[in-house]
Amino acid sequence: MRGVRWRRVASQVGRSVAVWAVSTLTMLVLAGILPDFRLRSADGDSATDIAVKAAFGAGAFGLLSAVVWPLLVRLLLLVPALVLGLLVFFLNGALLLLALRLDPGERGTAAPETAVVVAAVMSAVASATGAALAVRDDDAYRRRLYRLSDRRRRSGPPCPSTPGTVFLQLDGVGHDVLLDAVAKGLMPTVARWLGIGDGARTTHRLTPWRTDWSSQTGASQLGILHGSNHDVPAFRWYEKDTREVVVCNRPTSAAELQRRAAGYAGHDGLLAVDGASRGNLFSGGAGQQALVLSIAGRRSRENRSRAGYFAYFSDPANAVRTALSFVAEVGREIGQSTRTRLGKQRPRVSRGGLYPLVRAFATVVERDVVVAAVTGDMLAGRTAVYADLVAYDEVAHHSGPGSRDAQKVLERLDRSLALIENVAEHAPRPYRIVVLSDHGQSPGETFRSRYGLTLGDLVRAGCGLPVPRRAERTRSGTEARAAVRAALRIPVAEHGEEHRPTRRSEPIVLASGNLGLVSFPDVTHRMSKEEIDARHPALLPTLANHPGIGFLLVRSDEHGGVVLGAYGAEIPLADLDDNPGPLAPFGPGAADAVRRTHSFPHTADIMVNSFHDPADGEVLAFEEQIGSHGGLGGEQGKPFLLSPLGFSAPVDEGEELVGAEHVHRVLRRWMRESDGPQVPLESSEERAA
Repeated sequence: MRGVRWRRVASQVGRSVAVWAVSTLTMLVLAGILPDFRLRSADGDSATDIAVKAAFGAGAFGLLSAVVWPLLVRLLLLVPALVLGLLVFFLNGALLLLALRLDPGERGTAAPETAVVVAAVMSAVASATGAALAVRDDDAYRRRLYRLSDRRRRSGPPCPSTPGTVFLQLDGVGHDVLLDAVAKGLMPTVARWLGIGDGARTTHRLTPWRTDWSSQTGASQLGILHGSNHDVPAFRWYEKDTREVVVCNRPTSAAELQRRAAGYAGHDGLLAVDGASRGNLFSGGAGQQALVLSIAGRRSRENRSRAGYFAYFSDPANAVRTALSFVAEVGREIGQSTRTRLGKQRPRVSRGGLYPLVRAFATVVERDVVVAAVTGDMLAGRTAVYADLVAYDEVAHHSGPGSRDAQKVLERLDRSLALIENVAEHAPRPYRIVVLSDHGQSPGETFRSRYGLTLGDLVRAGCGLPVPRRAERTRSGTEARAAVRAALRIPVAEHGEEHRPTRRSEPIVLASGNLGLVSFPDVTHRMSKEEIDARHPALLPTLANHPGIGFLLVRSDEHGGVVLGAYGAEIPLADLDDNPGPLAPFGPGAADAVRRTHSFPHTADIMVNSFHDPADGEVLAFEEQIGSHGGLGGEQGKPFLLSPLGFSAPVDEGEELVGAEHVHRVLRRWMRESDGPQVPLESSEERAA
């Protein structure tokens, strides 16, 4: 505690010295350009004497402004506002003249009218400098929020006494990554909640959960917020009935997926009652929405997807705070990527072009705006808030899940958690903070870098089609890039996905992390293994026997569905529990996840999951990512749920938390518990995993 106090004192002293230095330079510049403002005697002084004079004058002016000005304002409270506005300039000039007279040398002079101008400029510069330094300080930022809390409490309607709930999603942070960060001291707030450290009292429990086969934000967040992710086989897929490619982070697709989920689940979503959705792909049924992708495509006054940006940047202090951090983050990324390239670090993907700006947007702008929106919701007393922080996910895709770059992001995310926790102390109602992730990330080099060809090239070869001599990069679309496009009103579409494909014999190959999907658009139904073999006899063996492929899922006329692997492995879905075959390296639950996806109406003709090494958790992404998620294998399928002990346990002892829909049922149960002192019993449907 003493160390924290000393750091706070040192920070304040540092800001004061910086403001003094800038004020001194401002006074020197003004003395050089204003004829009636002089810092030296008629005979002339040395440069050192002039600098000392400026430093003394700036310091005296600052001290008088800090000590005398509040007293003058208190004395002039009865003066009419217009008169007081005019007096401010003259009184400020008088303080400057007094500051100059305090110098024993008495070399500085200024005409009264010039003193007014000099004092106004110096006050503005000192104020801007102090604000620019203070807004980057979390304590100063927190004090501003406290003042806002007091104003809202006095002017707003009374809030219920029952607790509200804040759900904070740390996008892409796996369970083991979180524990590793806590063990390294990178996330002291989370460590304190878990009772780790001297004198820490356990307030939260940490529970791992297992994703569906599609281990990505679209499927997980749709299931968590709306209670259903049925028929979401991947991040992107081709639908034969509409002849469209659906992409989870495309606004039009997100809106359609949200509509389908609400219809399938039979309710509006987790946040339907006095809820707020911030920075998410989907709304969760919330009445208050900002930075929500599913409404970003609307062209109407009701479109509030970008409202959070306007609300945040309307405050100049916020703009200064975020702009400084944005520039610093761009420089940080350029330095880190240069170090990686010069050190010839492997695996590595391209981090040039606009990526430094995209990263800075995700780790600074998106984070600051979302955190500010969440704190505003808490100060307004909303019942439920769900927010997604995408910073770690974006950096881990390009730097690796366990990289130093990604760990630095976790440190800053922990400070955001601490800020939200502190703001909760000043909210008009008690709040319980739940932190969770939608998936993890698995490391590994890309499929293209290891084998010199893309999944699309391999499929074309198996079909007997021409293969390009040089493998092209497979573009990837992350949540942060979609958020940037939505903020700038740029259509969210990727190469090859904008047009409406014509029915043709050539396959459409799409990638979702280490999950690939192959569809034949000229066939209106999902093709069976027998049909594929009849058309392209070499395709399935080529894919199944490639060392970078873990397994395939195809429909079968004989068995309903089969999993294919190397050396002719062919396991019917019904037999996977007794004979997992190629699914064995992917651990428990893989068979259930594959069977569930097989039941979806829009599952691709061929579902392809990459190789997975259980020893190091490595997978091979079909996109240009060295930290990936989207399929089965490794940490990507093991996110976490960090919940207050005041809530009932997510699952009974010995049970597992499996699937995003199960997480949704748990969160709904906790929100009902917050409505009163009783703990409602779950229905048999809700207890089913």
